[in-house]
Amino acid sequence: MLSKTFGSAVYGVNATIITVEVTVGQGMRFFMVGLPDSAVKESEQRVEASLKYFNYRMPRQKVVVNLAPADIRKEGSAYDLPIALCVLRASEQLAAQKNLEEYIIMGELSLDGNLRPIKGVLPIAIEARKLGFKGFILPAANAHEAAIVNNLDVIPVDNLKEAIDFFEGTKDITPVTIDTRDIFLSTHNEYDADFEHVQGQENIKRALEITAAGGHNAIMIGPPGSGKTMLAKRIPSILPPLTLHEALETTKIHSVAGKLGTKAALISRRPFRAPHHTVSDAALVGGGSFPQPGEISLAHNGVLFLDELPEFKRTVLEVMRQPLEERRVTISRTKWAIEFPANFMLIASMNPCPCGYYNHPEKECVCPPGAVQRYLNKISGPLLDRIDLHVEVTPVSFDQIASTRKSENSAAIRERVIKARAIQTERFKEHAGIYCNAMMPSQMVKEICDINPAGKILLKTAMERLGLSARAYDRILKVSRTIADLAASPDIKIEHLAEAIQYRSLDRESWAG
Repeated sequence: MLSKTFGSAVYGVNATIITVEVTVGQGMRFFMVGLPDSAVKESEQRVEASLKYFNYRMPRQKVVVNLAPADIRKEGSAYDLPIALCVLRASEQLAAQKNLEEYIIMGELSLDGNLRPIKGVLPIAIEARKLGFKGFILPAANAHEAAIVNNLDVIPVDNLKEAIDFFEGTKDITPVTIDTRDIFLSTHNEYDADFEHVQGQENIKRALEITAAGGHNAIMIGPPGSGKTMLAKRIPSILPPLTLHEALETTKIHSVAGKLGTKAALISRRPFRAPHHTVSDAALVGGGSFPQPGEISLAHNGVLFLDELPEFKRTVLEVMRQPLEERRVTISRTKWAIEFPANFMLIASMNPCPCGYYNHPEKECVCPPGAVQRYLNKISGPLLDRIDLHVEVTPVSFDQIASTRKSENSAAIRERVIKARAIQTERFKEHAGIYCNAMMPSQMVKEICDINPAGKILLKTAMERLGLSARAYDRILKVSRTIADLAASPDIKIEHLAEAIQYRSLDRESWAG
């Protein structure tokens, strides 16, 4: 007898429907075909143990399991549940009152028949609704994640017996439903860290406000203990709230990577990822034999913070150059390529020299001659070219630390950022793929960031006297355009240009000289 149901495989952030077919006939062996990997092949042992635990039997006949289409590699242990149900149906141990073919079924079985959570539930649920399936049978731990998708019956089951009883009609299971919009709106403004708790550093807060308003990349240079990491952690709290579409995109990536956890639903706050400097190329960008999203994709629509940038391996930093430019990562293999989105803000920090005290107002730098330049040279020119703001961070004085005066909170800064982003949305509404000033190509900079003759004189003088490199020119214009947007000014004024010029510290020829 032939039995059939449907599962799914996730490639990149999208799901592909997999047909699970089982036949039971004459013979004595178990065969699994359809390009399964080792984890899928091992399901025979898990399925047999689970069936035995609930007093069912694995047929002592020829059992053939086919996972179609046969030219797509199947990976992981999530096919256990559909295989088990198809085996029972094909061997006439399951008197199904409901049609198995109307459902997507996924779940990993333990030896006692309980179901373990799986990865990539959200893209599977989206694909199931798109193709008109009635419901999605899955482990209860993943139910809230799948319930983000409406117009699809999300049926949570804790073990194999519950799934059997559901299809036999002896147990009614209420589909899980959640109010996605209510969850999204109730938590999207909640952040653990707030700029209100940062004493002093007003000039750094201003620079980070400009960074958030224009979607710019930034690097903070300062001695140990000056507050670089503390300030970086607060940047998501001043970024515009995620839209529902952005939240869904971000949740899909975290679902595929298995980072949502149990009982998780929609990600409603901008992600903040801070990998350690020992991170590998594949962990940062994504990859592996079965490609998974890396840290830059997990930071999609949020912030990627690289603390102590010169300590990262040069090869790791160099692989970031293309994603920073194209806002996506393409991982190619012999027969196929997978694309992960990677639209993130890069925030980096570094000490000014190996000892950390170059240009310190009180402590003396003990580095030998040339050490500062060698330390800075660990960051390549092309990568530095993609960082718009270079912000020098100085230590906070005792009076500022001891002050009881409250600083401006993140909510007030965020309001100004949202208004500036609204101006940019209107400006780029006819340009697909451009949403903020940082994304402007060079040819558009000349058109949109027009400056008056006095501004041109100032910029020319600054570049000559401060020894700014040629790559600083476009960056200064982009940043000055963002400063003008924060001031709700249609034109770039000379004061906006002057403020932008000071954020190019690392371009000065004299900085490490």
